[in-house]
Amino acid sequence: MRRSEVLAEESIVCLQKALNHLREIWELIGIPEDQRLQRTEVVKKHIKELLDMMIAEEESLKERLIKSISVCQKELNTLCSELHVEPFQEEGETTILQLEKDLRTQVELMRKQKKERKQELKLLQEQDQELCEILCMPHYDIDSASVPSLEELNQFRQHVTTLRDTKASRREEFVSIKRQIILCMEELDHTPDTSFERDVVCEDEDAFCLSLENIATLQKLLRQLEMQKSQNEAVCEGLRTQIRELWDRLQIPEEEREAVATIMSGSKAKVRKALQLEVDRLEELKMQNMKKVIEAIRVELVQYWDQCFYSQEQRQAFAPFCAEDYTESLLQLHDAEIVRLKNYYEVHKELFEGVQKWEETWRLFLEFERKASDPNRFTNRGGNLLKEEKQRAKLQKMLPKLEEELKARIELWEQEHSKAFMVNGQKFMEYVAEQWEMHRLEKERAKQERQLKNKKQTETEMLYGSAPRTPSKRRGLVPNTPGKARKLNTTTMSNATANSSIRPIFGGTVYHSPVSRLPPSGSKPVAASTCSGKKTPRTGRHGANKENLELNGSILSEGSVPL
Repeated sequence: MRRSEVLAEESIVCLQKALNHLREIWELIGIPEDQRLQRTEVVKKHIKELLDMMIAEEESLKERLIKSISVCQKELNTLCSELHVEPFQEEGETTILQLEKDLRTQVELMRKQKKERKQELKLLQEQDQELCEILCMPHYDIDSASVPSLEELNQFRQHVTTLRDTKASRREEFVSIKRQIILCMEELDHTPDTSFERDVVCEDEDAFCLSLENIATLQKLLRQLEMQKSQNEAVCEGLRTQIRELWDRLQIPEEEREAVATIMSGSKAKVRKALQLEVDRLEELKMQNMKKVIEAIRVELVQYWDQCFYSQEQRQAFAPFCAEDYTESLLQLHDAEIVRLKNYYEVHKELFEGVQKWEETWRLFLEFERKASDPNRFTNRGGNLLKEEKQRAKLQKMLPKLEEELKARIELWEQEHSKAFMVNGQKFMEYVAEQWEMHRLEKERAKQERQLKNKKQTETEMLYGSAPRTPSKRRGLVPNTPGKARKLNTTTMSNATANSSIRPIFGGTVYHSPVSRLPPSGSKPVAASTCSGKKTPRTGRHGANKENLELNGSILSEGSVPL
């Protein structure tokens, strides 16, 4: 039994006791029956009115609950529709009071969700508007009157996040480009002269519109400034090169050069102006010292002739080299020729360096060959003989490799340019073959000289007798068997004697081996005139060494032809 039913029965019992108690009081008092009846009717009336009032109140509560349920259900359906969620359904049977409570709680929850979504939508729209104004992009299309769904809010958040990332990326690019633009303007001493340049340099960074068009315009402005800067640097570097050349030609002292050292770096407008002033000053000085300048250029010409392995005919082809009328036109001819030679050397630099390497290797090889033929080489200490022999063998293996490599490169060059690559007026490989043949003939000549010397010594000993020789202490260091020493020094090629004549490398002449010619870049160049009546180092050696080439009545000629 429910407690409410128990309380109802207890209420009936209490009422019964109260009525009994009233009757007892009435009897004690002596209230007549008709008055007792009246009093009982009053008690009944009071009790009935109280119960009726309580029932009416409870009925009113019931009606209010039913009405609240109806209102909540209607509002809840509307909220579910706006929030794009499933309608609320009560699970199982429940009382009116519990249903009203559940519906009211659900409505409050839906209202809260609606409010939060509307607030978030408003915040996202404000952020979208701010970002779109900075990035110059259209606003995000969404209905601000309706309640957005969770999916719509998620997409909107992702869009705003993308805009933030875009803003950060463009801002970083803008700041970087702005910094470079300011540096370029400072380098060029350029003052912003357009409204866009002033907005970039002078205005607040946060106020700058980070549109794609503005970023593209920024990049274009930076490219223009960098191009101007590069052109300015190229002009300044050209002026510095011109200054250095004029310094060298005019033989300007170091003290005077150091006085303008501050303008020998940088490319600002004031530096460029100072460089131009220095060039103008040196040009004027050059005109005043024409002869000195032309002679300096001729020294430089000889250097480039040597580096480019020009033949004597090619050198003599530049007739102004012989002129002694030192005028401005003559200077211009020399300037044009030096520029042409510089370009020619740069175009063929790799080939010339390869030829130079072969030349140096060949000279070193000949030096070791000369040492190998020296009879005093057996008296050395510290193992030098073994080291020299190893180096000589290494060079003998290296030379064919260099020759093959140069041959392949020269053939490729000749195919590309459709002409022969000439060195000292002669094809390189023909010259190499000629050098090896000259070396073989020189060894043969040295061998014949030794045989003739031995023959004469034998005849002398047979005629007068040989003088006894007392071995010295040092003689004990020589191997017991002379054949072994001879074998050690004849493993590769026969040795040349110290006073043999060897044709100079790319010199086009033959000269005595003790007087070796330095490479073109290894000594201070001499501006030797190539005019008739004046002898150059090449022609002098050619005339002096022809006598040393006579072998069995034959003379080895230069064999050089012009390019």
